[in-house]
Amino acid sequence: MQTGSHILSGEHADIETASDGYAARFAGPAGAWLLSVQERIVLAWLRRWPAATVLDVGGGHGQLALPLARAGLDVTVLGSDGVCVKRIEPEVQAGRIKFAVGDLVALPFPDRAFEVVVSIRLLPHCDAWPQLIAELCRVARHAVIVDYPTDQSVNFFSSALFGAKKKIEKNTRPFTLFRHRAVAAEFARHGFAAAARHGEFFLPMVLHRMLKWPAASAALEGLCGVLGLKKLLGSPVLARFERSAGI
Repeated sequence: MQTGSHILSGEHADIETASDGYAARFAGPAGAWLLSVQERIVLAWLRRWPAATVLDVGGGHGQLALPLARAGLDVTVLGSDGVCVKRIEPEVQAGRIKFAVGDLVALPFPDRAFEVVVSIRLLPHCDAWPQLIAELCRVARHAVIVDYPTDQSVNFFSSALFGAKKKIEKNTRPFTLFRHRAVAAEFARHGFAAAARHGEFFLPMVLHRMLKWPAASAALEGLCGVLGLKKLLGSPVLARFERSAGI
């Protein structure tokens, strides 16, 4: 299921998310809180692989590359174009993050080159998402972490509300909604099994941006968590897939 009318081709789907305009969507206390939820979940998962080599595919936005590097992980960001380095350039120049340019759906790395591969804010904007998943799995030794919006949430109504959302956020993009089983099946084709799944928010992210009150947002989402709504209907979903034994 797609919202809007156009999804970017696989090899360049990260250029928008690496831009200053996209970063503005996460500016201010509300944006910082939204990112902190994502960061906390991923860092907790990666405690299993301390000091791991991590490839962040399409991660020029820095949403995970920066906190992962600060946590002591060996981070390489792959961007589809040299412009994707802009937001992480100080860390790259300081040698704290590596940056490479290449095709996102034909990764320029050998098989199992990284212990963990992450790809955030990319899957729903990539029309070649099965090929993207295949490549993420190919270069991952242990695990792959992705996020995606699901139609098993309030996002079910996103197509009808896309126009209104665009008026509020200005630079929102079309995106694909996924079913959990469809994503899991694609990973299973490449020998990876679902290990963990976490719905980040029950309420739409645009609502939290409009509210501009992180404490209230945290309280509302906490209540939704206690009621089990985030587990059942949370979106976007962070999901961790691990290489099956013997594969």
